[in-house]
Amino acid sequence: MLSNIKQTWFFNIRGDVLAGLVVALALIPEAIAFSIIAGVDPKIGLYASFSMAVVIAFAGGRPGMVSAATGAMALLMVTLVKDHGLQYLLAATLLCGLLQLIAGYLRLGELMRFVSRSVVTGFVNALAILIFMAQLPELINVTWHVYAMTIAGLGIIYLLPLVPRIGKLLPSPLVCIVSLTLLAVFFGIDIRTVGDMGELPDSLPIFLWPDVPLNFETLAIIFPYSLSLAIVGLLESMMTATIVDDLTDTKSDKNRECKGQGLANLATGALGGMAGCAMIGQSVINVKSGGRGRLSTLVAGVVLLMMVVFLGPWVSQIPMAALVAVMIMVSIGTFSWSSIVSLKANPVSSSIVMVATVATVVYSHNLAYGVLVGVLLSALFFANKVGQILYVGSSLPDKNTREYQVTGQVFFTSTEQFVAAFDLKEVIKQVRIDVSRAHFWDISAIAALDKVVLSFTREGAEVEVIGLNEASATLVDRFAVHNDPKAVAKLMGNSH
Repeated sequence: MLSNIKQTWFFNIRGDVLAGLVVALALIPEAIAFSIIAGVDPKIGLYASFSMAVVIAFAGGRPGMVSAATGAMALLMVTLVKDHGLQYLLAATLLCGLLQLIAGYLRLGELMRFVSRSVVTGFVNALAILIFMAQLPELINVTWHVYAMTIAGLGIIYLLPLVPRIGKLLPSPLVCIVSLTLLAVFFGIDIRTVGDMGELPDSLPIFLWPDVPLNFETLAIIFPYSLSLAIVGLLESMMTATIVDDLTDTKSDKNRECKGQGLANLATGALGGMAGCAMIGQSVINVKSGGRGRLSTLVAGVVLLMMVVFLGPWVSQIPMAALVAVMIMVSIGTFSWSSIVSLKANPVSSSIVMVATVATVVYSHNLAYGVLVGVLLSALFFANKVGQILYVGSSLPDKNTREYQVTGQVFFTSTEQFVAAFDLKEVIKQVRIDVSRAHFWDISAIAALDKVVLSFTREGAEVEVIGLNEASATLVDRFAVHNDPKAVAKLMGNSH
């Protein structure tokens, strides 16, 4: 027990603490921006980011991953807040947490195995593009000071790690934020700061049960929103876990992550915050700044709250240009540049899935839509490919017997090919169909087998199907018509 705690909490104390500081600073403008998108006070997003990060540090499915208020979730709340107000949003957040908790106990996290590598790559690339696009408003119609500070920030981020000793001692994003803030304050540079994003809270969050009627009418209002929030939140969290797994070469517990997200949203709703989920951008910042353990996520959440409540005047002076530089670094680091090089080398279907996922996410700004399109395309390409792996050969052991050997997978995409492989008009006394090297997957396959057997029977042949494996035989016993004498007799009678 103690060794496990040390391995997940205290094996990288300095790296986790410093990374947590960087993440906390990067969370502030994001949380405020997402609050504005959702149409609520900035403190709603800041409280959510604090509670999500702290709870997920203990309950999440992997160390080093950061959860907070996110843009994908904020977009789903707009109509609810506009039509019904903040209290209904808090109630929806609580219900969202409950649904995610149920999903964890139902082990729905295991569904991630149906998400192909092409979808994950497309998701990552789309997110990198969205992160970069989100920085553009801070770089349009501004003075030259903003560009100069952004370039200086990127210089610090990328060049500092090359400096012996110092580069390994401090995370370059943290040095970027602190140094540019001191520079802006010392020279009195008039540029947009965190304080211009919105008013920071001046008190700690308190337990706040939503002031809504506890009846079916309320449930009817919030359930569709809660379900959408729960699905999008879990999708983004599962994808984030997969990406951090790759970055750190470690494994995560997807079902525990579902439960952790549920507990975090329950806590968030009870503390007056909006629903949230894992953040790929901040998780990547955490990892690239040296964060590896649960301590980094806890530090990020606690420091975030302490800074906005007790150090608000100082935090409000952080120039947005410094944070833009950090997020551009995240965008560049998140994008899978090798996927562009591999477009020609990869199978066409994989490239189409990746590009379609990117296009859908960038167009809709909804990560869930992109994943859904990618998964559906992957499934269609897979079904088409497997359906083509079917061979039916035939031989004549004697002049009265035709023997067919079926090899491959028979299901809805390959049934036409299966039926077409038989000469159903051949006049012969006996037909033997050997399916020992085949598998029948669904009722479409059984219907195709029925068609073949009954067609030969009408022509006066005696048909024998041999070699059915156990699973295929079960389907034949339950759904096939050709082995039911009464049904066959009825069909034969109708055919004359």
